[in-house]
Amino acid sequence: MIITRLVLALRNTKQWLEAQFAFGLLNLLKLLPADGAINFADRVARWIGPKTKRHRLTLTNLRNAFPEKTDEDIQAIALDAWGNMGRLAAEYVFLDKLFDFDPARSTPGRVEVSGIPIFLDLRDNPRPFIVFTAHTGNFELLPVAGAAFGLDVTVLFRPPNNPYIADKVFEFRRARMGGLVPSHSGSSFTLARKLEAGQPVGVLVDQKFTRGLPTQFFGHAVQTNPLLAKLVRQFNCEVYPARSIRLPGNRYRLEIEPAMSIPRKPNGAVDVDATAQMLNDKVEQWVREYPGQWLWYHDRWNIKHSLIT
Repeated sequence: MIITRLVLALRNTKQWLEAQFAFGLLNLLKLLPADGAINFADRVARWIGPKTKRHRLTLTNLRNAFPEKTDEDIQAIALDAWGNMGRLAAEYVFLDKLFDFDPARSTPGRVEVSGIPIFLDLRDNPRPFIVFTAHTGNFELLPVAGAAFGLDVTVLFRPPNNPYIADKVFEFRRARMGGLVPSHSGSSFTLARKLEAGQPVGVLVDQKFTRGLPTQFFGHAVQTNPLLAKLVRQFNCEVYPARSIRLPGNRYRLEIEPAMSIPRKPNGAVDVDATAQMLNDKVEQWVREYPGQWLWYHDRWNIKHSLIT
């Protein structure tokens, strides 16, 4: 018992120190202008990323996904991906200032929005729907945009493993993004209640899920969370893809696409397996278009164990 308490205390201390270090870095970034901080974080991440253990996984994922690309191309995408991660961290500090979209504005700001008629239709004709996205660009801007358009979307998110960082991230997101549901065993029931009440929900669909449906992603086997497909089957609601794209000059384009046609079985029921594959196909399309804006260090194909030597 004493040893267990000691181990837990040491782990908590380690997590607290890691959190304070991360908070300290973010507070330092606040001293810089937004562009300077974001560009600085990009350079630092490009320098540190290749020195981490995750870089090997990043390169392996890229080679498996793009066997036709040269090693130089793979290395360049990997660096872009690390830079994207650095930018994402810095952008947390300035998220309130970054989203400056104003449809009445005569000159473009940092953020441009594609699919405004869809946003307005969803706002003016309230109904349950699901919007899904992936870890591309600054995906955190999407719920901010939804709130700016008057859409109260309840978003499912996976908290960071560090509980101290998770608490801060939750407080930050809740103040800017509407309703939040941390991913856990009961989260599916929370989302179901929201849809049943006629409210919209948002989910990320490109995360590793060890108990998921067998599907393909970039031609390789992955397991995909069936949650979205099962919710559609239960509530017969519309499904909208949305994504964030980084543009030159620390600018962003947020896109919401028309509702997708959901695969169905001959009897009219939602085909859960085909729907899960459809989500992967959409995300793959996005990633192929902007490969350096996805999180390649993520173990989506569950191969990290095979890289241990």
